[in-house]
Amino acid sequence: MFRPEEMVKIEVITLNRYKDALLTYLHEQGIVEIRELEVKVAQKDSPNEYHRKAASYSITISRLVDFLKTYRKANGGGIKEFFFPPERAKKTYKYGGIEKLIKDVEDFLSVVEPEIKAVEGKITATQTEIERIKADITILELLSALNLDVSYLRPTDMVEIVVGTVDRNKFNPLIEEVKKATEGRVVFVSKDFKDKVLVVFAFLKRDYEKANPVLAKYSLERIEVPEGEGTPRELIKVYEEKLRTKEKELEKAKKDAEMLAEKYYEDVVFYQELMENERDKATVLPMLARTNMTFAMTGWLPRSEVPKVLEGIKRVTKGKAYINIMEPSKEELDEIPIKLKNPSWARPFEMLTEMYGVPKYNEIDPTPIITFTYSFFFGFMLTDFMYGLIIAIVAALLVKGHKKFNDGAYKFAYTLLISAAFTMIMGVLFGSYFGNALDLAGFNVWRKWDSMTDALVVLQLALAIGLAHLFTGYTIGFIVKVKNGEVKDAILDQLSWMFIILGVVFLALGMTGKEALTLPGKALFGAGLVLFIIGEFRNGALAVLLTISDFFGFVGSWLSYARLMALALATAGIAMVINILVQMVWGVSIGPVPIGIVIGLILFVGGQLFSVAINALGAFVHSLRLQYVEFFGTFYSGEGKPFEPFKAKREISKLEFEA
Repeated sequence: MFRPEEMVKIEVITLNRYKDALLTYLHEQGIVEIRELEVKVAQKDSPNEYHRKAASYSITISRLVDFLKTYRKANGGGIKEFFFPPERAKKTYKYGGIEKLIKDVEDFLSVVEPEIKAVEGKITATQTEIERIKADITILELLSALNLDVSYLRPTDMVEIVVGTVDRNKFNPLIEEVKKATEGRVVFVSKDFKDKVLVVFAFLKRDYEKANPVLAKYSLERIEVPEGEGTPRELIKVYEEKLRTKEKELEKAKKDAEMLAEKYYEDVVFYQELMENERDKATVLPMLARTNMTFAMTGWLPRSEVPKVLEGIKRVTKGKAYINIMEPSKEELDEIPIKLKNPSWARPFEMLTEMYGVPKYNEIDPTPIITFTYSFFFGFMLTDFMYGLIIAIVAALLVKGHKKFNDGAYKFAYTLLISAAFTMIMGVLFGSYFGNALDLAGFNVWRKWDSMTDALVVLQLALAIGLAHLFTGYTIGFIVKVKNGEVKDAILDQLSWMFIILGVVFLALGMTGKEALTLPGKALFGAGLVLFIIGEFRNGALAVLLTISDFFGFVGSWLSYARLMALALATAGIAMVINILVQMVWGVSIGPVPIGIVIGLILFVGGQLFSVAINALGAFVHSLRLQYVEFFGTFYSGEGKPFEPFKAKREISKLEFEA
């Protein structure tokens, strides 16, 4: 706790024939982060024919999955599955090397791919034909205004026919220029449509090339006349019959696709996962070095996993491997990957730390601290027992349903559950149960403070909490810098503010009647101010400006904690407005019908749920801000490199190694 997992460096050299087995073992274990090996006496490794096939088949199978997924019948869903998603059954594959896997995939695709592609092609072709028929019907509906046999709208050996639409304001100039270009040898019919004109031109073949540039000049939008004979109205009926036939063909093809999805979807997804993991496994090959007989790799792993990895490597390589475990050097501090290590009660809050950035190897992991401070700030800002209870019920259901997956939903719900507990505690202290709903109902509610009437006290509490929070941050920063040998920086950058904060606290207590603390307060404040100014003068010519800027920056950070009071007031205020509106409509009735009760209940439930959502969102965001900006700014960089192990992604497959 408070420190990242201890990491060590590993180097392995073994024979090439064990490469696939060793990489597969490490990939499945997911506890080593492989790094690029810099060597001059060997060459970089590269994917072979089978790795390239794995990448190609991964793309092919992904396309099949996308097609089948479209026609797969949905199973389950709804609220129950949102809270309690079922675990997907895993299918076992006996792994005997990449060559065997590629052969099995090829055998599978040789059977499945032609079937799926045939149905996919049928659906695509039929959909294209349907769209073409619909477009032809649209054109025929447009041409029906002319009531001409469509056979008259096609060119002959002597006459060129052009059908199209043109903007109304361009029609007359177009006609004039066409007549001029063809010396009057043109016949046309037209029909007005809003801001467009539908027009049919008939030119002699020899005049067409003279007229064509004029048609282009006036942006005539040409229309392709559909095949067939008869008037447009008569042809529409023919095309509608064609459309019905094609739609029936499409429905049949879709049913075939649904049958294929039912038959092959799970198997296709299974092989997709196998191929994607092989493709992922091949990405580390350029990080390895090899000779004709051997290959070498290096990486990082947690110290606690060393015995397990050593045993596994020796087993896979049958003892024919050189393994070197090394402690990280000072020069490698910035290169060491960071894996957070916290007790189970704080582990889900690592998500919040990682959103900002993981610590460096020689920094403190703030996760256990923000587990408390984030949850407390959330509760202080929301400050309503019933709001906390609603959030707690939803979060508890999500935690129970998603715990087995340890996914993002579980971690987020866990943080909400702890925050909801603090919200309920603060709700009791502030006597807030859907705001002042119980007070309006005539109940005598106990409270330590009232958000509305004791706003000044709440502000004082918020600022006192802010000082404590900042002091904690500066203290942590002081300890870390001293441990890392940065004593001067620790004194000037952290201890100075610790003295200033203590001075402010003692002076504030002195103003409340404890005069004995006034003199120590002045001494601490003065000492802190002197250390702060000395530290600022390290900045040279800009020292005066930076001194003023940094000092008021601290004041701004401190005053930022007033948002605790502001959001507590906002929660109480919104709830109070909703309650007042409900009270106003409660007694309304139309004759003997008490319609006000119905409206009031709807308004109360809907309004309070809206208030829960909007105020919880505000509490979530602003609690994070106080951690990331104010608190982390006192000691934390978050510039570490996250531990990214070489790890297989297994949702529906698992490997069983052949003996």
